[in-house]
Amino acid sequence: MSDTREILLTNDDGIESPGIRALYDALSEVGNVTTVAPADDQSAVGRAMTYEVPVEEHELGYAVEGTPSDCVVAGLAELGPYPDIVVSGCNEGANIGAYVLGRSGTVSAAVEAAFFGVPAIAASLHVPQSQWPRDTSVEEYEEVAEAVRYLVEHAPDAGVFEEAEYLNVNGPLPSATSGAAEGRESAPADAPERTPMVVTRPSHVYDMDATRDDGVVTLHDRTWEQLDGDTLSDPEGTDRRAVFDGKISVSPLTAPHTTERHDALDDLAERF
Repeated sequence: MSDTREILLTNDDGIESPGIRALYDALSEVGNVTTVAPADDQSAVGRAMTYEVPVEEHELGYAVEGTPSDCVVAGLAELGPYPDIVVSGCNEGANIGAYVLGRSGTVSAAVEAAFFGVPAIAASLHVPQSQWPRDTSVEEYEEVAEAVRYLVEHAPDAGVFEEAEYLNVNGPLPSATSGAAEGRESAPADAPERTPMVVTRPSHVYDMDATRDDGVVTLHDRTWEQLDGDTLSDPEGTDRRAVFDGKISVSPLTAPHTTERHDALDDLAERF
């Protein structure tokens, strides 16, 4: 069909991950999917680039010996039809909170697309710290994949990307949506099966520290431990609060490093 969307699919967990398979299957229902993804795990590489990357054909598309940003540039410029939208994920582990956005390879792929002027969606599945590491299955990603499929199908025509450059989607494990952690209110018996989707903003909670032992410094990210507790300090409307409450979070975002003029800096520059 002439109106079929061209979709470029990538991730940072690698092309063999169950999350990208779940997205590939869901998105193939609404568009022509070209997968250009790292050949192996490239988690937390941010927007790092390799610049020269070997490429091999794969049953889903192309496996690239490089980073998610490499994959987006290669996919847009060379390897596939020019897409209407780029989708990155579905990541094993949430990418929530403002401090995570620049670290995540999953989100960075969406940001790379945004700099090209192509709408993008990053998608991730929250895995509780108490269950990490976990061998996730394709089925566990299906609900987030369905949310992304819905957004790919409807968000462009609804004008969403006239305001946002990319969407950051995070969902809970399916088993966590029926009542979440002990002490939280359970869902009503007659509640619909589909997990609710809410529009959010990135949380600004940041709780990292480091310890030194015998010449080795270990970094500790305690924000993930908070999500396993019975309460959370993040306010309503934030991405972390939504996932903690068993909802699918969608944050409309713009590419970073936008500049605003400030009188104080103008004054300093004039006096230099």
